[in-house]
Amino acid sequence: MCRSIKTLRPPALPEKATEEEIRAAALQYVRKVSGFRAPAAHNREVFDRAVDAVTEATADLLAHLEVRGAATGDRAAT
Repeated sequence: MCRSIKTLRPPALPEKATEEEIRAAALQYVRKVSGFRAPAAHNREVFDRAVDAVTEATADLLAHLEVRGAATGDRAAT
């Protein structure tokens, strides 16, 4: 499962990752860690909270990474 998580930062991804791409990666991660492709009803809330938390953490990471030599001027190191 985790092999399907793609790199979401330049240069692997030429443009900024979309919210959908970030959430899809988070979902794959939570599925792998929990061992559930789709959780039972009694685990749905905690599963969804985990996906939300990983999505948020991933978006924060991508927003603050400094990628040396990146073509874009967004946060590239000087």
